[in-house]
Order: sequence, then C-alpha cells, then structure tokens
Amino acid sequence: MLDSPEEEVLAKACDAIYKFASKGDENKVTLLGLGTVERLYKLISHEDPIVRRNAMMVLGIMASNHDVKKLLRELDVTSSLLSHLVPEEDVVIHEFATLCLAHMAVEYTTKVQIFEQGGLEPLISLLSSPDPDVTKNSVECIYLLVQDFQSRAAVCELNVIPPLLDLLKSEYPVIQLLALKTLEVISKDRETRIILGENQGLDCLLKILETNEFNDLHVEALAVLGNCLEDVNTMQLIQQTGGLKKLLSFVGVSTVPDIQKNAVKAIAKAACDSENRKILNEEDVENCLINLLEIDDDGVKVAASQAISAMCENLASKRAFGLQGIPRLVQLLSSDDEEVKEASVIALANLTTASPSNASAVAEAEGIEPLVKTLNAERHGAIANAAAVLTNMAMQEPLRLCIQSHGVMSVLTEPLRSASSQVQSKAALMVAAFGCDASARSELRNAGGLGPLVELLHSKDKEVRRNACWAVMVCASDELTAVELCRLGALDILEEINLSTGRRNNFSEAALERLLDNNLSQKYSQMGYLSSSNVITDGFYDYGKVKPGVKLPSLEELSMQELTDRRAIIFINAKSQEDVLAVEEKPQHLSYEQTTLSPFPSRKSSREKVRKGKGKKEEEKMKEVEIMSEVQDEINLEDGQWQPPPDFMLMNYINDASKTILPLRTTREQVVALAQFVADKMGGAIERDKLHDFSWELHISEIEFELKSNIVPIGKVKKGTFYHRALLFKVMADRLGIGCSLVRGEYNRGWNEVKLVDDSPQGVTGLLLPPHEYIVDLMFVPGFLMKQESVEADQYKYI
Repeated sequence: MLDSPEEEVLAKACDAIYKFASKGDENKVTLLGLGTVERLYKLISHEDPIVRRNAMMVLGIMASNHDVKKLLRELDVTSSLLSHLVPEEDVVIHEFATLCLAHMAVEYTTKVQIFEQGGLEPLISLLSSPDPDVTKNSVECIYLLVQDFQSRAAVCELNVIPPLLDLLKSEYPVIQLLALKTLEVISKDRETRIILGENQGLDCLLKILETNEFNDLHVEALAVLGNCLEDVNTMQLIQQTGGLKKLLSFVGVSTVPDIQKNAVKAIAKAACDSENRKILNEEDVENCLINLLEIDDDGVKVAASQAISAMCENLASKRAFGLQGIPRLVQLLSSDDEEVKEASVIALANLTTASPSNASAVAEAEGIEPLVKTLNAERHGAIANAAAVLTNMAMQEPLRLCIQSHGVMSVLTEPLRSASSQVQSKAALMVAAFGCDASARSELRNAGGLGPLVELLHSKDKEVRRNACWAVMVCASDELTAVELCRLGALDILEEINLSTGRRNNFSEAALERLLDNNLSQKYSQMGYLSSSNVITDGFYDYGKVKPGVKLPSLEELSMQELTDRRAIIFINAKSQEDVLAVEEKPQHLSYEQTTLSPFPSRKSSREKVRKGKGKKEEEKMKEVEIMSEVQDEINLEDGQWQPPPDFMLMNYINDASKTILPLRTTREQVVALAQFVADKMGGAIERDKLHDFSWELHISEIEFELKSNIVPIGKVKKGTFYHRALLFKVMADRLGIGCSLVRGEYNRGWNEVKLVDDSPQGVTGLLLPPHEYIVDLMFVPGFLMKQESVEADQYKYI
C-alpha cells in the first residue's frame, strides 16, 4: 500500500504501520524485512503534507533499531531529514525528523555527515521551539554532535550558549539535564567558558545548586561549574560574587555522596592552576577537604584525596593539610578499597615532598607500618607512591632507621621485580635512599634484592635506568655488596651503558667507579690503575690484566684450582697473629716458612710433604705444620666461610716500617725510605744493563711449585720485578698513611706515583708551593724521585 498512487491510502497505511512499529523492536525488524524503510524514505519527501508527516513519524520511531539505522546511513537519509527542519514545516515533522537524527547521531559517521551538511544551525534554531519534544530531540542531537571537536568549535560560533541557558529554566527535567550535559562538554573549551560567563551562566548554575527541587541536576551542574573554575578570571569572578563560599558551603551541607564527589572534582580541576590555588586557600578549602575524608563513601574519599594532592602545590595549603589531614590520610591506607588506598598514598606523597615537617607528621600518625604494607598493594600507583613517601621520610635519619626496623628492604624485592616502570623507578630510588646504611644493604643483599636491581639496569625507560644506576652506586659502598653486584653482572651492564651516548648518565658513570672502588682487585686488573684514595686492604689480589667485561674469579675459587703455568696471582693479607690465631696453645714464635707451608686447603697436605722431605728435626717441623693447619681450619670455621691464609711476613714488614719510617719528619723522607725498604725486601737494587739476568720468574715459579698453587702471598716474594715492588710499595704506603697511586704498565712494568711539595726557595718563608707528581724508583736507584714528565720517568716506565 506504500506504493499506492492514492494519497489517502498512503496516509492511512503509514498511520497503521506507525501503530504496528510502536509496539516493539521485533515489529520494526519485520517491517525492515518487508522493505518498508526504502518506501518510507521516498514518502518523507512526498508533496502531500499528511503523507509526509505520517511517513516521518514511522521513520522516526523505526530509527531506534540498529539495523534500520544502518540502512538509513546507506540511503544517506540525513540530507533529506535536515531539509525538513525549516520553520515553515509541520511541528510533528520537526519532532520526528530530529528524533531520527538523534538516533542516528550516535554513530561517528552520521555526526560527520550532519556537520558537513550544515545540520547544526537548524538544530540550534529548534532549541527555541515551543514544542518540548522538538526541543528535547534537538538538544539531544546537539549533545551527541558536540562529542566531536569540530562540532564543539562550531556551536560556539553559532551562539548556542543563550538558548542552552534558557533550557535550564524548562519545566521538563530531561531537557534541563540534556542542556547541562551539552554545556559540560562544550565548556571544556576556554572560549566557551568566557561566553558562558558573559551570559551569566555561572549565576544560573549556582541557582540550580541552591534549589533543592533541582537536586537531580546538581551533579551535572557541578560538572559544568568545575570546567568553568579552571579559568582564573572565572574563579575570581565567582569569588567576588560570593559564589565560591556558596559552593564550599554546599559541599559541606550536602548529604548526597555523588554531589559531594562531583563538587570536590570541580575543586580539584580548579586547583590545577596556581592562581586558583591561592584563591581556594583564601577561602579555607583545606578544612572542607579534610572533613570530606571522613564521609562514609569511598568515592568521596578518593575525590577528596585527589583534591588534596592538587592543592599541595600551594605551600600554605601543604602546611595546613599537615596538621589534621595527614592522620586521616594515614587511616585510609588501611582501607579495603584499593582505589581509596591509592588516592590517599598519592596525597601523602605530594604532602611529604620537600616537607620534612609533614614527613615527621606521617611517622607521628603511625604511618610507617601501613606504608610498608602498601608496598604489597594491588595497584601499581599505590606501590609507587608508598615508595615515594618512604623515600621522602628517609631524608631524616631517625625516620630512616625507624622504617628500616620494619624490614623494608626485604619488602622492596617484589616492587623491584614489578612490570610497571613507575614502580620500578620509585623502588630503585627508595633503595638509593636507604642503601646508605650498611644494615640496609645487608638486608637487601640477603633478601635477594640485588638481582632484580641489576636487571633494572637493562631497562629501556630512562628514569628507571637512571634510578637503578643511582641505587647501584649507593649499594656499592661496601666491598661485600660491590662484589655481589659484580657477580650479578652489574659491572658489565654499566660498562655497556657508559659506551652509549644515549643511555649513559651521571649516575651510571659514578656507579661504575664506585663498584670498582669497592672491588679494587677487579679495578686494578681491568683499568690498571689505583688512585691514592683506593686503599688496598686484606683480600686484595693482583690477577693480572683482563679485558673489560671479564669478571675475576674469587680468591676462594682460585685457591681451588690446580697449579698451572699462568702468571702468578699475588695476594695481600696482613692480618695480625692475634686476629687469626685462635688455637689455645700458641707457639712462642713461628717463622714465615713455617706459617706458609699449607696456606690453601685444596692442596696436598703439607704434613705429607714434610714426611717426604729430608732435614733435621722432622718431628718438630711436622708439629709446626700441624699447628698452622689447625690455625687455618680455625680461621675457616670462625665465620662459616673460606678465609685466605695470613701473610705474617707482610705483617712483619709493616711493623718494621712503622717503627723506622713513620718517625721521619717529611713525607719526602718517608717515601724515599719506604722505597729503599721495599727494594731491600724484593732483591735489592738492580743495574739497568743487568735487568735481564734478574731471574725473578724462576723465583716465582719455585714459590708456586712449593705452594702447589698459582696464588702467592706477597711476603713470600724475595726477588720481585717492577710490578711486585710497586704493589708492595702501595700496600705499605696505604698502611702507613702515605698517599700514592699504583699504575700497571706493559711488559711486567708497574710504578707508583706520589705528590710531594718542593721546599721553598732559599730565604723565602711561608710560601706554599703546589705539589708535583713524582715516579718512585724501586728498581735501579731505590728512593730516587723522578718528575712525572721527565726522561728518567719515561725510561723507568718503558725502557
């Protein structure tokens, strides 16, 4: 019948179909299947107004169906619908044409079509229609269209604000609601907010908030107001008119959580601007927000915490929150709601940043324990900000020690393994803050936290990598941790980072230097240089030169190896007899030879060696060897881990040198005397042209064979070449407090550099001269000091 040529038939058929389609979605699908939509599309442009009206009514209600909308888009029905929005058209046609457009404007492609075909202007003109259905459909369609930024900019130029504000006075709540929603979207643009203020829009919004009858509109009105308050000018205007006081009072008086939550969100938006924060502080917003933390609604608590975070940028507000807000925020850390926990800990992180008084207030509010527990929270934001708060608190030593007593370094191992770069960064920074204490480093090391920390050095995130380097630098402050970090590969990774201009940072360079400074054996083998600040301690060993990235085996591992033809490893261990002899019956005196017969537990028993040897007093020697075996066993059992054997001869050297060298008046005299002492113990002065006859290699090999080990105590060496003498000089100088460096050269060369101040010229007193660097001769003329860039120094190093 829709194909009938008779207008009366067409009108009645449309009317009947309208009634059928109104009864449900299934009927609309049936009509779609019968080809109704295509016929109706033609009839909406029929010359008869009744046919046209009835066809539009059917099309309007059918457009709510998804499949119908899809077909209407394919038919490009929007241009035809927009053509019927002219003032002279029937109001019913206006109603159902706008209804059809509102249904279709949900889809992005239709929004673009309506915008491009100039649909905004007729829709805005219909906002003033006397028919409420037309108004409702038009404002709904505009609301959907302004979701797109192009339409949002265009409606302002078409002066949409005045008619929308007029709709706020409508007697129909749904129209008021749609008008507010539209205002909320378009007020995100600054230009719109200015126009809204010029048209007394703020007064309209405040009147809605003051009217209890409009409580169903308060949430949307607050959303619009929140956008407006982002502008300083608007904020000043609303403060001057008393609107801001009304808003804060409204928040405090209201008992509807949604209203309170949205009001606080408006405040948080406004607080993003520094001038707005000053205005809010003047209006005492802090008390309002603190009170909202006690509202029994999680959404309100979250919003209040977020507003506090925003207001913390103002120093006066930060101080005000510290007095009463911090205890309440600390209480929220124990909330079962993860979002509340996260929002509160973010607020605490902002409050304690650069504020020692607030950090102390957190501790006074008993916040340490819940903060440590929050490191195991579900949300990454909560974990990261809990770490930030604890880091802020760690700036004060008493608080840091208190936090450490809660086992925080053990808890940190999991955040360090997190997949979140934010958590990784804050956790690494926290390690850097707490790692300055030896007990904290020990706890982290024992808890297995160094492994994941080293892994963070691989991170592609710049901040994570930087903080991980910082943490490694701090943790490498003691030898045990530095050695463990090297074992885990930190040294290799840092070397790789420092080779990259894009990944290198100040902390990566400092971390590498610190690692090597606390692992001097590795540093000397790799870099061939120890400065005067690198003090050689017991346990140091010279493994020889290695390439970058090669990790040294530990002394214990080397002691387990069989004798090879590789270069001897010279080690240092000058512990006193009182430190190492724990046997009840000690001999009156032990010669060096007696104390080094069995230095390494993995070697063949010296007892067996003595039995096979020839000589006098065999039984006495066996007894002495047994005593030293007991000494070494006692040392190894003392702390449950392997210990290197003592070098008593080196200890004797140091004792003798202390008595003869330390009393000397000047550093120059001490350096010369020490050089002569070292040379005397290492084979004396050697003539330059007879250097090749100085068979130090055979001597070292004999010691290795005697000990059945590649590890040779330096006190055992009686014929030492350049690098042996330079090492002994550095060891003894460090013990005697004489500053000197140790340099490895090529072809078994090694030398020491010292800085000495020359005497003032004759007749001149009180003149302070700069120090000069000298190379100390330990081979040819022991004690001769050669200026660094002199010919003699070059000959000593290379010829």
